[in-house]
Amino acid sequence: MKKIALLGHGVVGSGVMEILERNSALLERQAGEQVEAKYILDRRDFSALPYGDRFTTSFDAIREDPEVAVVVEALGGVEPAYGWARASLLAGKSFVTSNKELVAAKGDELLALAAEKGVHFLFEASVGGGIPVLQPLRESLTANHITGIAGILNGTTNFILTRMFQEGMAFADALALAQELGYAEQDPTADVGGFDACRKICILASIAFGSRFDPEKVPTRGITAISARDVACAARWGGAIKLIGRAGRAPDGRVDLEVAPMLVPNDCLLAGVGGVYNAVQVTGDMVGNTLFYGPGAGKLPTASAVVGDVVTALTQPANSRPVPWGPEKPELLRPQEESPARALLRVAGMDRQDLTAFFPDCQLLEPAEEGEEALVTAPSTQGELDAAQSAAEAAGARVLSRITVLEEMGARA
Repeated sequence: MKKIALLGHGVVGSGVMEILERNSALLERQAGEQVEAKYILDRRDFSALPYGDRFTTSFDAIREDPEVAVVVEALGGVEPAYGWARASLLAGKSFVTSNKELVAAKGDELLALAAEKGVHFLFEASVGGGIPVLQPLRESLTANHITGIAGILNGTTNFILTRMFQEGMAFADALALAQELGYAEQDPTADVGGFDACRKICILASIAFGSRFDPEKVPTRGITAISARDVACAARWGGAIKLIGRAGRAPDGRVDLEVAPMLVPNDCLLAGVGGVYNAVQVTGDMVGNTLFYGPGAGKLPTASAVVGDVVTALTQPANSRPVPWGPEKPELLRPQEESPARALLRVAGMDRQDLTAFFPDCQLLEPAEEGEEALVTAPSTQGELDAAQSAAEAAGARVLSRITVLEEMGARA
């Protein structure tokens, strides 16, 4: 029998236990032996559960037990997860986590430590919940130079924007509904502020481009300022607004990284992804565009990815497929003002003829809303667009909103 330990018995942790119990015969066939959680670390009282005798409050007991081959962390936050991850790896135990904060902050260090100790550090569930995307990115697509990644990486914001698009709901009403249905936390800042999506795109970019990317250095905007008029303008143009985490390789090898509400054309694979679902579009120079789609969160979908990593850790050689993720290279991140840009603008206080002087070759949207104009700018850079907007505002225009257009990020060679 193969023994694991589980840190945390919340939503994901209890899901892991449910899968171990319900699919025990399947997992035994996959792993070659029965898989059992010998310890569950949690300070709460779960003694009434059928497996209540396995709970402990001592991490030292887990670390020191030679029978435990894999430690699974399902808590969240950088600490104490980071300390427990290091201690587990140093003790020669593989470590599996769903914790995107931990992976984004310490992934390169923990991968290096795992390689040194000949064990696994696996984190498929940290991005996209139950969607298998990290393993294909680092294994199935290794024949490709990755040219771009764009993802709907947060189910809460996608649910809110879908309701705003389909039903004309205001942001506040859509958020309240998401909270009522359990899709949003009472404090939704990490989701609606874009921070959750930022951590996830940094993990994807780190694997795709071989260097750690610090979430603190990535331009990040959430969806709190998106209005029903923005959504209506997007529909008139022929697209939808989605919170997108985007990473693209520039011609000089540097990387553009951004998280923001973006105008997604209807012919893009991501435009039709609705509700709480997630999707990640990965573009390679050989394969072209690929799409990974599915439930991006939830108890059993996320636990499914965790248990998949557990089976990998129990059955596969640790260093058979190294993850190409090195230390941070600050020079690899291209300044945002140099990044290509096209945007949907809603503007008041200036007629369309004057607007075209500041935004030449723009596309004016019809029909105009009362008291404002809407336009999509011609391709430029973020810096050039900033300068044009500042000049228009100095001449009396009021830019009510500015939403980046998601552009194609690369094509097959």
